[in-house]
Amino acid sequence: MTVTYTARVANARFGGFSQLLLLWRGSIYKLLWRELLCFLGLYMVLSSAYRFMLTEGQKRYFEKLVIYCDQYASLIPVSFVLGFYVNLVVHRWWNQYLCMPLPDALMCIVSGTVHGRDERGRLYRRTLMRYAGLSAVLILRSVSTAVFKRFPTIDHVVEAGFMTREERKKFENLNSSYNKYWVPFIWFSNLAAQARREGRIRDNSALKLLLEELTVFRGKCSMLFHYDWISVPLVYTQVVTIAVYSYFLACLIGRQFLDPAQGYKDHNLDLFVPVFTLLQFFFYAGWLKVAEQLINPFGEDDDDFETNFLIDRNFQVSMLAVDEMYDDLAMLEKDLYWDTAEARAPYTAATAFQRLQPSFQGSTFDITLAKEDMQFQRPEGLDVPLGEAQGDFLQRLLPVGPGMAAGGLLGRRLSLLRRKNSCVSEASTAPSCTCASTQDGVAPECGCDDLLLDSGPREPEPELPSGPELPAPGPVAEPFTTVSMPAPRGPAPPWLPSPIGEEEESLA
Repeated sequence: MTVTYTARVANARFGGFSQLLLLWRGSIYKLLWRELLCFLGLYMVLSSAYRFMLTEGQKRYFEKLVIYCDQYASLIPVSFVLGFYVNLVVHRWWNQYLCMPLPDALMCIVSGTVHGRDERGRLYRRTLMRYAGLSAVLILRSVSTAVFKRFPTIDHVVEAGFMTREERKKFENLNSSYNKYWVPFIWFSNLAAQARREGRIRDNSALKLLLEELTVFRGKCSMLFHYDWISVPLVYTQVVTIAVYSYFLACLIGRQFLDPAQGYKDHNLDLFVPVFTLLQFFFYAGWLKVAEQLINPFGEDDDDFETNFLIDRNFQVSMLAVDEMYDDLAMLEKDLYWDTAEARAPYTAATAFQRLQPSFQGSTFDITLAKEDMQFQRPEGLDVPLGEAQGDFLQRLLPVGPGMAAGGLLGRRLSLLRRKNSCVSEASTAPSCTCASTQDGVAPECGCDDLLLDSGPREPEPELPSGPELPAPGPVAEPFTTVSMPAPRGPAPPWLPSPIGEEEESLA
């Protein structure tokens, strides 16, 4: 069963994790105490033999061996290899939990799309969810030892009510040498299609939604099967295990305390118990034990997934959702805040202080700027209001020619564009139009647009400069004059807004 300690660390306080150190179930002490006692026992045997059983010559040779092992044991990259391995195992462990088939979304869709309060409608909904639960049981008994001990044969699955005897015959008569956890999904699809033909599922969109959610459920069952099939590469596990064991085998000799009278470097203190070596063993070997426990979370360790609990919960909840809770609604009533413009739930005395805290508006709301930094800057050489800059910008982009004269087609369009921009700038600061109200469902005619265009005197618009036209080939008798040629009417250029093309008809 999973060890849950979330409530113990809900609030950070002094020594918050220290209270977890005394827990036994699921602890590192329960996992590691045998290996730790074995390592300490071997260390004590070697230390006692060095002190009391070896001769002086043998002691000198053993001391050289100790120095050699201590010098080269650090070449084994234990922390590097072990760290990557544990990170991989923990990531894989969490992904396996995310693949646990939960029927919550599927049961909501079944309850909302498979209709009928009669016995047959109830039979459709319960059978669909039973097929989903049966698929989960079949895949979990294939990957979890705890579930397999609960349902060792198909007979146990039938006796538990997940499968009928007729369904068992069809299941066993299907000739396939592979795992047949997917068979109930086919039964689910066929039954959903039959419900659609009978009108229990009222349209194809509802059937599509139901089958899509079934596909998600089936995908999770399939991923559990593949996680069980494809393990972490064996070579990686072997490398990590050999690295840890060989490192501490070298530490059994290399961390021995030597006689300080011999004057060896870093051997000035003689202790009988290697405290820091034991701590190092506790950390590294404990790290390896963590990976050993999490690499297959479908066993019976303290922190393995509670698969039997999930089977019971999912089966009961899914049946309640599609049967007793189907079309079961409370009477509609006005809520407590029906006439309140700003609804806000009350606080208890223990949480009343949270009402005084201001709501978060965004990280930039606390930024302050000087008044001069908040002024808009006009482009250099532009003295007209900002709203009129668009027409002048378009005018500067156009080539100068006879078509751009004040009387030309493009000139009239640009003049109209400047007038519309000026109207938008003035209208943005004026009160909103009150002519938008309707009377008897008919909107009155509004002349606000005309007023905006012609409200008050305007400064005469400067005529666009027209460039000199090139003379026709041949002898020039006298200086030429600029003559505005009527431009042929045609579609508006694509870069001009469409309203200009429409209103230009009234200007022609």
